[in-house]
Amino acid sequence: MSEKIKIGIIGTGGIARAHVSAYRKLPFVEIVAVADAIPGKSAEFKEREGLTEAAAYDSHTELLKADLDGVSICTPNVSHHRVSVDALRAGKNVLVEKPMSVTLAEAVEMAQASRESGKMLSIGFQPRYDPNMKLLQDIVQSGRLGNVYYVETGGGRRRGMPGGTFISKALAGAGAMADIGCYSLDMALNTLGYPRPVSVSAFTSNHFGTNPLYHPEASKFEVEDFGVAMVRFENDLVLQFKISWAMHMDSLGATLFLGTDAGLKVTPAGSGPWSGVWDGAIGSMTMFHDEFGGHTSTAVPLIGHKLNLFDEKVRDFAEAVRDGRPAPIPGEQILIQQAIIDGVLRSADLRREVSIELPQ
Repeated sequence: MSEKIKIGIIGTGGIARAHVSAYRKLPFVEIVAVADAIPGKSAEFKEREGLTEAAAYDSHTELLKADLDGVSICTPNVSHHRVSVDALRAGKNVLVEKPMSVTLAEAVEMAQASRESGKMLSIGFQPRYDPNMKLLQDIVQSGRLGNVYYVETGGGRRRGMPGGTFISKALAGAGAMADIGCYSLDMALNTLGYPRPVSVSAFTSNHFGTNPLYHPEASKFEVEDFGVAMVRFENDLVLQFKISWAMHMDSLGATLFLGTDAGLKVTPAGSGPWSGVWDGAIGSMTMFHDEFGGHTSTAVPLIGHKLNLFDEKVRDFAEAVRDGRPAPIPGEQILIQQAIIDGVLRSADLRREVSIELPQ
């Protein structure tokens, strides 16, 4: 394709600025339209970002009438489903920010719209672009660990609670489980080849978010700030999933892969109160195994790089649009993760184990 591909941005919050920055680094991309449901906000965004040639719309439905090759969906979580389905049915390729949706039913409709329209639906998990994530996947899938029977993943911030749309049930749908927990799930499930879950037992709470000592918007806090779940899979694998926006603890621990021949401990990169979750790169990887009749451990050398993982995510989507490739991170795969989050929230609400039934 010799002409530039035409991209629209739907939603003009903070994450939209990151999408604009990433697209601007690609000489084959032109941002031609922006939209926001709040009247006047898209025009303000266009001026602030210097998108002088782009059209500004006050609804995504108006933007989708434009001649576009693809859209970045940067709206609040609760609208990911509706906007994605509308975009796919309008014949646009879609890159939607995580989490994919709020409910499993929404994710199923999104995947169906992608299949029926023949347009790609890609979900925004930039940590996959750390080359060490591929190294981790290669180690686990090589069989070096033997049969992997238990995985522990998640992360916790001692203090790292967002506000605004993130804490509104009507706009976010869920809290820490979906916001940062989805990263932990994708990291573990992608490494394992996305096995099919069958049941989950979960607990959630929001002791910190609803306490004015810890959150300035405590009276508006409607979602969970902590959660833990045990997920069972078809292949006798179990996964412990734990996440926290706030806690009286320094860490919820590393991600662990326990196998019959070896184990692997993986820690995230980053430091500070907002770190400790899988929204970035790998910090360290250590294999625990037996050699010559004794216990030993081996530090796995990490691959050095200077990649901007967010930029890589946007670039991969744009190149897939340009080249007619399949979705880099397909919605049909992330639908499995969405089924787990949906099950976690149902289980926590019912206070018992629930089944997870995936569509065929």
